Amino acid sequence: MSTDTAVPGPPPTPRSPTLDVAALRAATPGMRHAHHMNAAGAALPSAATLAAVTDHLHLESLLGGYEAAEALADRTERVYHSAARLIGAAPQDIALVDSASTAWQRALGALRLKAGDRVLASSSTYVSSALHLLEMRDSHGIVLEVLPADASGQVDLGALETALREPAALVTIAHVPTSSGLVEPVAAVGALAARAGVPLLLDATQSLGQLPVDVEEMRCGIVVATGRKFLRGPRGTGLLYVDPELRARTRPAAPDVRGAEWSSAYQYEVVPGARRYETWESSHALRLGLGTALDEALDIGVALIRDHVTELAEQLRAGLSDVPGIRRTDPTAAASGIVTFLREDEDPRQTVRDLRATGFRLTTVPASHGQWDLGRRGLERVARASLHVYNSADDVDALVAALTARERRRRGAREATAETVSRAASGLPSGVTPGASTPTLAVPGSVTPTSTDPGPGSGTPTSIDPGSGSATPTSTGPEPGSATGTATVSEPASAGPRPAASRPKGSAGDRADVIVVGAGIHGSSAAWQLAARGASVIHLDRFPAGHTEGSSHGRTRMIRRAYPAAIWDGLVDSAYNAWQELELASGQRLLTTTGGLYARAAGAPAALRGPGCENVDHARAAELFPGLRLCEGFSAVHDPAAGVIDAQAALTALAALGRAHGVDRRDGCAVLGRRRDGEGVRVDTDQGVLHADRLVVCAGPWTGELLPAFARPLSVVRIVNLHLGSSRRHLLEPPLLGAFSVDVPDVGLLYGIPAFGGAGVKIGLDHGPPEDPSVPAGPVTEAERDRLLGLASRFLPAADGPVEETITCRYTMAPNNRFAVGRLPGEDRVFVAVACSGHGFKFGPALGAALADLAEGKERPDLDFLSPAAMGITDRPGPGAGA
Repeated sequence: MSTDTAVPGPPPTPRSPTLDVAALRAATPGMRHAHHMNAAGAALPSAATLAAVTDHLHLESLLGGYEAAEALADRTERVYHSAARLIGAAPQDIALVDSASTAWQRALGALRLKAGDRVLASSSTYVSSALHLLEMRDSHGIVLEVLPADASGQVDLGALETALREPAALVTIAHVPTSSGLVEPVAAVGALAARAGVPLLLDATQSLGQLPVDVEEMRCGIVVATGRKFLRGPRGTGLLYVDPELRARTRPAAPDVRGAEWSSAYQYEVVPGARRYETWESSHALRLGLGTALDEALDIGVALIRDHVTELAEQLRAGLSDVPGIRRTDPTAAASGIVTFLREDEDPRQTVRDLRATGFRLTTVPASHGQWDLGRRGLERVARASLHVYNSADDVDALVAALTARERRRRGAREATAETVSRAASGLPSGVTPGASTPTLAVPGSVTPTSTDPGPGSGTPTSIDPGSGSATPTSTGPEPGSATGTATVSEPASAGPRPAASRPKGSAGDRADVIVVGAGIHGSSAAWQLAARGASVIHLDRFPAGHTEGSSHGRTRMIRRAYPAAIWDGLVDSAYNAWQELELASGQRLLTTTGGLYARAAGAPAALRGPGCENVDHARAAELFPGLRLCEGFSAVHDPAAGVIDAQAALTALAALGRAHGVDRRDGCAVLGRRRDGEGVRVDTDQGVLHADRLVVCAGPWTGELLPAFARPLSVVRIVNLHLGSSRRHLLEPPLLGAFSVDVPDVGLLYGIPAFGGAGVKIGLDHGPPEDPSVPAGPVTEAERDRLLGLASRFLPAADGPVEETITCRYTMAPNNRFAVGRLPGEDRVFVAVACSGHGFKFGPALGAALADLAEGKERPDLDFLSPAAMGITDRPGPGAGA
């Protein structure tokens, strides 16, 4: 072991028994964007570490690389001292390299292993190390023996002791493997190796920074480690320790001018210390960043870090044990901040992709990265979470809740599919058992039939909370992709298709309980909700499926909690809950949380506020969304719950759910008029006459044509969107960019949605010229395109690529940007959700449920502020009103 003088540690100081996690999170910029649980891949650096790197790069730009290195030579020298302090060594025993793999190769090369030399390796050995050993077996003839593991997963010490009875050249072990939270008994291994006179090579890549490492106590001859993992240093950094006694017997296989002196024409001498393993060319900026990270770990104290991360990991393992369908894959000797798991019947890559879409940063480890471990245990791949000082119990709880919620959605989708198949095979309407009456829609003043089946899927409507309009909770827990801490989810009652035979009798299917006009987001949501509750539904749209004449087409939409007044908060809550319900019913991820920034000129009154929102200046906005450039003249509202809705997938899911519940969808069927007809309504179409008990109108830009009372207050305007490419696409994707808007003086409201689902960033202006909906929308003009491109160059400098897609749509605008949702004045059987003023898509599923409530005769006082009467619509009959 080392005979040099080790760097004395700082005098002991009293430490708090717990970390100040809030302060550590605040000092870690990346934690503002996501639940980062990938420290074992590349931990998040602190702001100080980032500044150390960028400041030196800036100095190099001013002085030159050599001159900047000379100016800060003392700081660079301190990096060796910090590394030595961390592992109980002397500075001259430390070499700084660019990775743990480089450190391994330099050390192994110096050992000059030859044919017949035995190398004893633990099953926890990392892939790059194993590959090197396999190559040396093939090219140098070394004898490679992989040590067995005991029942706990650790190296079998008895087997190691037996193996060391024969001569060996090296024992190597990974303190913590990449494939699990296992912690190897390094001190015991080092003692056995030292007794046999065999050097121990310790791979501390996954342990240094989270677990104490002491080269004297562990009897290490060589230690290799990386900077990017639990040390929280920059990528491209690493360190190598070589014991001086071992170093005296070895020489670098490929000396460099950094570690050797060319003393004469055919002679050279290596430098005395471990720097003989370094190369001249290196990043001084990255080394200074590593030094900052090392100092931060020393300041906190590795023992305190260990206690924090291992406690969180144990909480996570315990939480995963309670999630249906999740299998923990850590061995019993797991005692580090790494946790691995699997979801039954799912590729871990899909699990991680879904979690990433909802704000969690995890990764997967394939067997090809650990054949002696994962391969031995028959695991093809595992999902891996790894925790650090900036994580808290809240992160753990959120991950467990996200996995629980997703499993609930998966199982709900499987059960719905199974029931659909079963009901279809039996020929029964969904939710109806033999002998039970066919469920019909309850109407005011009529007798509501009572189902003989009180269970889910009966004709009994889902219970509704009149205060919020959301379904009665059937399960709780945070839902990934939503901003609410608790998800209240209830699936509409019926789960299977309603056969045509169960519809009320009429000529050629011309009668239903409810006719829904309009197949955009609101009409499709209403049709599904009504059918799922037991109503027969005819669903009409004047255009073929997939048309682009209305307001609901396109790839994506925005959702946010930030709204102008508190009166909207209840409906916003219902919107988030309703998207969760739709995700559960469809088994698809439809909402992705990205956060949002809504900017305005500094000094202008704040137009938006909301639960969890905060006002930020332009500098803070730049930290939150580096992809959005705001100058000093702007401030913004930050909404961490804002996100992106997959609009295309939502409409597809609603159509499929509607069909599964028996909705009679008729695309390309234009409504010519409607009127009261006895105790119901009559709807005239270009394909014939239809009758129903109730009529729901979600006609978008064509509302005034069908309901003349709305013609005067509503206006239809043309909106243009562009999807733009980028040479730096990551700057326009979450988390570097989320949903946003900028109220540009003298221009208007620019809004955007980050690059998402393969599409480029989407931008548009929230106003446009009047447009006649009876005339097909024309293509985007060059002037419209250039106007948006100019704004993109101003606020989205990374949007420097081609225009990938152009879109036109129509907003149906109402006074004060309000909606009209409720019963049509003077009509007890006609209900509307119209004039959503360019911000209604996010409310689609919630308003669909509200329309179903109203059609069932339920009151929705929470929506009184959006009633048609509040917009000035009266019960005075107009042309074609049919009063």
